[in-house]
Amino acid sequence: MLRVDVLTLFPEIIEQCSAAGVVGRARERGLLSLHCWNPRDYSQGNYRRVDERPFGGGPGMVMLIEPLRACLAAVCEAAGPAPVIYLSPQGERLTQRVVRELAQAPRLIVLCGRYEGIDERLIARQVDREISIGDYVLSGGELAAAVLIDAVGRLQEGALHHADSAIQDSFEDGLLDFPHYTRPERDGKDAVPEVLLSGDHRAIARWRRQQSLGRTWLRRPDLLARVSLSDADRALLAEFKRDWSIMHRITGK
Repeated sequence: MLRVDVLTLFPEIIEQCSAAGVVGRARERGLLSLHCWNPRDYSQGNYRRVDERPFGGGPGMVMLIEPLRACLAAVCEAAGPAPVIYLSPQGERLTQRVVRELAQAPRLIVLCGRYEGIDERLIARQVDREISIGDYVLSGGELAAAVLIDAVGRLQEGALHHADSAIQDSFEDGLLDFPHYTRPERDGKDAVPEVLLSGDHRAIARWRRQQSLGRTWLRRPDLLARVSLSDADRALLAEFKRDWSIMHRITGK
């Protein structure tokens, strides 16, 4: 079981995002244990302050060291020490490789910032890893934490109805996933590719691999450049490019 402790000023966001779907099922089955801690509960004074104006001036507020440090100490006292992850746009990019690595850990502590962020001294001394879900800025780290929890939660053994679902996901082998179809077999002029209805599993596997390669080439060539392709893969991709070029010359799209 993976235990995730989340330090957040808005625990309701984390709870709501993690209550349903695959993550909710993982929690119900005891595969994922989620605990929220509010730094405000560890602040001093009547106003329970958790932020202050930044030294040097400028807009916004910065989260204080003391409440965060006290909250982290309480987490470690309750469940023992664990790697501390700070969700930050300045962190390393969250990829499927990182998700798989984190999913193997028995425990994670996730720190959600707010306002202009948290005091740099806490990051330097108590944060083990900064992770970003993309090159953009959110109001706080809660939605990023929910993304991280969803990504690692679904990889817990038994969380998915079919374990192979995770294996076939985009990025698992460095490529994007192939297209998927279901009923009806025809929707107006659009029909399901005949190969998927053929029952020929070898032909279906070949088509899916080719589509995965081709889709990555079209949409994320940066990923394709980092993948080591076999001779068979290169042949499939060359065939895809040729067919794609012919189709687009005919349709003009």
